[in-house]
Amino acid sequence: MRYLHSMIRAGDLEAALDFFCTKLGLEEVRRHDNPAGRFTLVFLAAPKDSERARRDGAPLVEITYNWDKEIYSGGRNFGHLAFGVDDIYAVCARLMAHGVVINRPPRDGRMAFVRSPDGISIELLQEGAPLPPAEPWVSMPNSGSW
Repeated sequence: MRYLHSMIRAGDLEAALDFFCTKLGLEEVRRHDNPAGRFTLVFLAAPKDSERARRDGAPLVEITYNWDKEIYSGGRNFGHLAFGVDDIYAVCARLMAHGVVINRPPRDGRMAFVRSPDGISIELLQEGAPLPPAEPWVSMPNSGSW
């Protein structure tokens, strides 16, 4: 058995791709439009996994977009996606610069949470040892739920 992917539904494909690719930094590795089924599947990978995902199907995030408008709520019931990052402070600063709310700041230099436009919780974990505590993160309160 091997892990293949996690699927999340997006109410707005462009907003989801803007969040996951432009802001979070994932890369689109393949896409499948199914006119008969009226849906689009977009497979994303973390930059360090994208070549392996293209080559041999490393774990991916599958964004499913149903062309007939549906309202999705309760993204928290999905759980969360988790990504290891090289510099959690730099990633959180980049996300904030793009208008993303840091729901659980990396006060400990190790873990943060943000949400996608569809309410999916995204956990960011510092690779290796936690970074030394630093401002503005140490003093930043939680915002909303994560």
